[in-house]
Amino acid sequence: MFRPRVIPVLLLKNQGLVKSKGFKDHNYIGDPINAVRIFNDLKADELVFLDILASKNNSLVSLDFVRDVGEEANMPFAVGGGIKTIQHIREIINAGAEKVVINSSAAENPEFIKNASEEFGSSTITVCLDVKKKMFGGLQTWTKGGSFSTGRNPIDFAKLMEQMGAGELIIQSIENDGKRIGYDIGMVKSIVDAVTIPVVALGGAGTIGHLKQGYKEAGAKGLAAGSMFVYQGSSAGVLINYPDRAEIDF
Repeated sequence: MFRPRVIPVLLLKNQGLVKSKGFKDHNYIGDPINAVRIFNDLKADELVFLDILASKNNSLVSLDFVRDVGEEANMPFAVGGGIKTIQHIREIINAGAEKVVINSSAAENPEFIKNASEEFGSSTITVCLDVKKKMFGGLQTWTKGGSFSTGRNPIDFAKLMEQMGAGELIIQSIENDGKRIGYDIGMVKSIVDAVTIPVVALGGAGTIGHLKQGYKEAGAKGLAAGSMFVYQGSSAGVLINYPDRAEIDF
């Protein structure tokens, strides 16, 4: 029976593990490598690491960090942050990551996704769409940690990324980020219905029920979250966790 992938998304800031709310208010969680060891024990499906400062600082996620994760992780992992060139992708893959996650460069130069997928194969290239409502309604995508509006409609942009050769899309709600109120189901479903490549839901999940909604109602093939896997309970105490297999057999 098919089971969607359940994916912790871990944010990096100055080599530390942090968690945001609405892409702001970053709370320090701890050592990311220690989190990898715990997720190994909990048998997570895969991990995603995003350096939230790299694009803003015109830098690349640390290759030493990627190597450290590669030496520890028992599961596939993807890495994003400041990726602008084919050489950047090559270095990250050579350091141990299975996939790269591209956001800002995909919006700035869609042809980059085409070139990358032709060089490394579509399965290596994931594009992340950070989405927020416009002031007067409608949705658009954002880059550089949610600080720059692209002016692009997410459905049209998702179709373009599929056309350019992306193998997977992560659809993230900026407004739901960190709030543990559930995914923006309508937004995720609109992307799922518009493309044929796998879509990963991100932004807002806080319970197993939210994950089920992402799969059953929105049709996402991957169910990602941050707060759900680093906090525990209503008081949001820091505790790395991951659901048992029986809980996520939808």
